[in-house]
Amino acid sequence: MSGKVKMLFVCGAGLGSSFAAQMATEDVLNKYHVDAHLDHVDISTAASMSPDIIITAENFRKQFEKFNIDTEKTAIAFLKNIVSGSEIEEKVIPILKAKGFIH
Repeated sequence: MSGKVKMLFVCGAGLGSSFAAQMATEDVLNKYHVDAHLDHVDISTAASMSPDIIITAENFRKQFEKFNIDTEKTAIAFLKNIVSGSEIEEKVIPILKAKGFIH
């Protein structure tokens, strides 16, 4: 698989922390030359979307477990520090490799 990876950044309101995570992830994606479509939304909207990867804070894990998200299609990366480039790299790059967006 190649092309643009669809990444969704999720927080409670879909504004502050998801946008901060998106900005931090852009730096990592640029480092690896990954072409991505990035968007940020609130947690209830995320359940109805089907991106390649959802990136969210660890504290939303229980809420995501209530949603019926097909984890075969959509990987979810839970971050302890949503603006940590090293944590984003550690958790998101393996997903991108597994999905064929990085060779």
